[in-house]
Amino acid sequence: MGMKGYVQVYTGNGKGKTTAALGLIVRACGAGLRPYLGQFIKKGDFSEIKTLKDRFPEVTVEQYGLGHFIKGEPTPEDMAAAADGLKKLRDAMLSGDYDIVVADEANSAVSAGLFSADNVLALIDEKPENVELVITGRDADQAVMDRADLVSEMRSVKHYMDDGVGSRPGIES
Repeated sequence: MGMKGYVQVYTGNGKGKTTAALGLIVRACGAGLRPYLGQFIKKGDFSEIKTLKDRFPEVTVEQYGLGHFIKGEPTPEDMAAAADGLKKLRDAMLSGDYDIVVADEANSAVSAGLFSADNVLALIDEKPENVELVITGRDADQAVMDRADLVSEMRSVKHYMDDGVGSRPGIES
């Protein structure tokens, strides 16, 4: 990338955290940068994943989830998948192959008990100078926000899903 990379955190209970990170990935592609998207908790061929794979071959996408919501205590399998994902994301960040690394839903993974905020802080500490690290998800740990260079909070003011509207392809999924 040739310039200083920063740590960005997108958090809050509103819609748009992953969408903001995806917008940054598209912008980065337009500038010739090399993005990596690692998604914790999520697994599936969502519209954005199909688009990245089909139209943005320069973006590496990996999903570390097992394809289900985590309610209550995570299973040992959930925790193992997250630990494996954390290692893959760290390896990608340190590889020199990527200018932007997105740890999508890493904040949510911490709040779900898949790994600790100390794991995310270690990623921040190990981040190479020229890599932009973006960490998304609800409930960002205060220590992670304190260590970040930029924190954006998406706040829900009104949402049609509160009125029973389901997830719509291309809009929410």
